[in-house]
Amino acid sequence: MDVVGRLLALLVVLLVGTGLRTTGILDTRRTELLNALAYYVALPALIFVSTYTRSIGDLLTPALLGGLVVVVFSTAGLAWLAHRHRDSRARRSVAIVQSYHSNLGYLGLPLVAATFDASVTAIASVVLGVVTLAQLPLTLIVLSALNGADASIRRELRGLATNPVLLSLFAGLAVGSIGISIPSTVANGLDAVGSIALPVALLCVGASLQIDLPSIDVGATAAVVALKIGLMPIIAWIVFSALAVDSATFTASVVMLGTPTAVSTFVFANELGGDSEFASLNVFVTTLVSIVTMFVLITLVS
Repeated sequence: MDVVGRLLALLVVLLVGTGLRTTGILDTRRTELLNALAYYVALPALIFVSTYTRSIGDLLTPALLGGLVVVVFSTAGLAWLAHRHRDSRARRSVAIVQSYHSNLGYLGLPLVAATFDASVTAIASVVLGVVTLAQLPLTLIVLSALNGADASIRRELRGLATNPVLLSLFAGLAVGSIGISIPSTVANGLDAVGSIALPVALLCVGASLQIDLPSIDVGATAAVVALKIGLMPIIAWIVFSALAVDSATFTASVVMLGTPTAVSTFVFANELGGDSEFASLNVFVTTLVSIVTMFVLITLVS
């Protein structure tokens, strides 16, 4: 019941965010402020307090790194095969990207932190960093190549160097590896700030969910859902079982890779010539359906 209660609460906060946007309370400016709070403050605090007591050697193992790369690129390859015959390049590119690009920061990590212990959360923070470095360049390349968009991939990659989520991960791992002592008052303060990451991030995701009924392509959306929150966690389960990783690594990897399509894919699709209405629909549907699939995943790994 504890897992059910957490996921129902997640759904409620998502719907509250959608309702606040619909009523105009969460307008564009306020949503941007909430996003900034989550992205620049709460999530970095959560990541830092999850990793600063652990060395990089404890968290980033060859098995974890190799397994994550295999899962992401295997799913992307299967997505290309599944969607390669779609007539519209704009829709095909979005379908491929949204079949593997996971919502690790706004849903995955906060949910793991709220559900599992500190050891799982620490590894989930590393999963976030590694997968982001893999899926973001891949997404930019797929959208740009298929749509002929003039994307500044170099600019986007440079942006990774100032990404607050990745910087907080590197800082936490550096502090843990060097053995620097963090005063308890500072750690407790960061922990308190990090605790708001889940509700704030969920409000942001809920405020971004939109659906345009006339644009629904049931077959294409069903394929995205099946690949992203159906097949991808199964691949992760098989890969990390074969690698015989420890239970914390297995749990963090499978749950994080089982998250729905990231909201950022809608932004990238809009900027790089993809079908933005289709992208918005897929974010909406994968997020709602993931309430059920995440319950199944969490129950199984627990």
